Amino acid sequence: MSRHTLSVLVENKPGVLTRVAGLFARRSFNIHSLAVGPTEHEEISRITVVVDVDELPLEQVTKQLNKLINVIKIVELEPEASVQRELLLVKVRADASTRTHVLEIVQLFRAHVVDVVPEAVVIEATGSPGKLDALLSALEPYGIREIVQSGTVAIGRGARSITDRALERVARSA
Repeated sequence: MSRHTLSVLVENKPGVLTRVAGLFARRSFNIHSLAVGPTEHEEISRITVVVDVDELPLEQVTKQLNKLINVIKIVELEPEASVQRELLLVKVRADASTRTHVLEIVQLFRAHVVDVVPEAVVIEATGSPGKLDALLSALEPYGIREIVQSGTVAIGRGARSITDRALERVARSA
């Protein structure tokens, strides 16, 4: 199985996310990452789904997604042709004796300290999953207390927008 990132443009209506996620569940596909948010057009939302699946079943799911009434467009975003990022918040033990070392790691990974208490710091980092895994590995010896990580968000490289034609379709169906 290989990992695939799908950008799914949908009408911004209640219940759409449930129908899209349900389709993956019915096919027994494990969703590795899921992120949903508005686009530059208030009528359209973008669902970014990362799944581990072989090519042929992915094609079948894509065809079934296209049949859902509120799905406007589906694009598979190849890693080399897109920018993909995740957000990580991590609480790390950092007392007076280890704080300097933790702050050096934060600086090395171009992360930010967003909260400080005498015995811990909260670090915010954005980047590729590989970068965030490396940051966590570097911080692990100091004692990770808590992790919160977003799903992948992704956008295609270049000047072209996939929402331009999608907006025309929404306007025609209204």
